[in-house]
Amino acid sequence: MNRRSPLPNRHGVIRIAMVLLVMTSLLGLAGPAFGQGSALVPVSELLEDGARFDHITITVEGELVGDYGFRDDGFMWTQINDDSYARDALVDGGPRTGANTGIGVRMPSELGVDLPPVGGYRLEGPLVQLTGVWRYHDPDRGGESYLDVDGMLVVESGRRLEEGPDWVVFALGVLLLVTSLVMWRRNRHLSLDWR
Repeated sequence: MNRRSPLPNRHGVIRIAMVLLVMTSLLGLAGPAFGQGSALVPVSELLEDGARFDHITITVEGELVGDYGFRDDGFMWTQINDDSYARDALVDGGPRTGANTGIGVRMPSELGVDLPPVGGYRLEGPLVQLTGVWRYHDPDRGGESYLDVDGMLVVESGRRLEEGPDWVVFALGVLLLVTSLVMWRRNRHLSLDWR
């Protein structure tokens, strides 16, 4: 009786390993084209030690905020924030962690044409990964530091932020109004009695 093992023989294992190795290598080469081949750097590191990343290709993830400034030179400028508010808005129960932190970004206009609206008050901007060369105190731009973007991946689209009424504040306001009316009426009667 000839029984074949369900496991591959030694040559089959080697063949599978080779295929996996080739696929991994190809994905590694394609990574930079998809924004995956460079280091993910937090904005806080760029703000603290920007010179360390000067002229290095990096990736930054965060929320696009402010405005899309399309220029005549074929580029668009905007800002990317990667603070806690970019992922957990206060209206969703996110923590208060201080000020917004972000950097300027410049990208070819065609990358920004179909982007969802930027974040602002009552609007969460798109969460993106931007890959490009970090320009620290660029002399061609008057000493500006910014990310010169050549690749973008939209991780999440933006959305409207809905905030319902704060019923505690509303109740306290009504209570204060009623108390004021009662006191006004009482003082009015007292002032009439003195006449």
